[in-house]
Amino acid sequence: MINSDLHVILFGLASAICWGAGDFSGGIATKRSNVYGVVLISQIIGTILLIVSALLLAEQLPDKSSIFWGAIAGICGCFGLLALYRGLSSGKMGIVAPVAAVITAVVPVIFNIFTEGMPSVYMFAGFGIAFTGVWLISGNENTKGIVLNDLSLPLMAGIGFGLFLISIDHVSEKAVLWPLVASRIASVGMLTGYHILKREHELPTRNLLPIVILAGIFDTGGNTFFALASQVGRLDIAAVISSLYPAATVILAWAILKERIRIRQWIGILISLAAIILISS
Repeated sequence: MINSDLHVILFGLASAICWGAGDFSGGIATKRSNVYGVVLISQIIGTILLIVSALLLAEQLPDKSSIFWGAIAGICGCFGLLALYRGLSSGKMGIVAPVAAVITAVVPVIFNIFTEGMPSVYMFAGFGIAFTGVWLISGNENTKGIVLNDLSLPLMAGIGFGLFLISIDHVSEKAVLWPLVASRIASVGMLTGYHILKREHELPTRNLLPIVILAGIFDTGGNTFFALASQVGRLDIAAVISSLYPAATVILAWAILKERIRIRQWIGILISLAAIILISS
């Protein structure tokens, strides 16, 4: 395995852990507050964090193309978020979560086949196993009565998130933080517009702010690590490894909230580990 493959896997795993922790923190907050208010505040926190980090690290400003792709990423990611939460609110969580997670990884893999060629046989097998693992971890047993309409929102969410990953891969190798700032500004703008149109002005209460801030920090970390992963290696590897984030969410819920991990989720976690081994071969 060449050095770049090791780096993309490590950065991808860091991204998955951060995104999983962000979803765990955000999930706790959304149980006690309006979901869109939580997402908006966490996105604003992430924007501030990225700007401060870019200034402290004296990262040079990227070219206009990188800013453009960062903004496109933010729009696609926000579209995915809105579709995801609309889907989750419909009560079909056992369908929405796994479909969205798998499609998120599939879209960059298909894109990368056309731009960089087919991955190795081991990697391709690892991708397939990883998709299965994500499905098992994210879903539940209550998936009876699936109809075509149930798939529309999770498909849109997955496509939105997948396009976010592809767009982030297009930013300059000389700058990571400033394109992510552009991404967050675009996302915050869309979410603010959504709040105004929907007249949903409820924001998290002061006692929930620490957990919302934590969600914003972890989500920002996940985006940053993914951007680094896509820069040092193949986009498809970065996308598939980072898509394992539901495992981190489930493990944190088990360790901190003492939630039970179902047998299918343990199987999903184990085969996800096997997928990482295959992809790194």
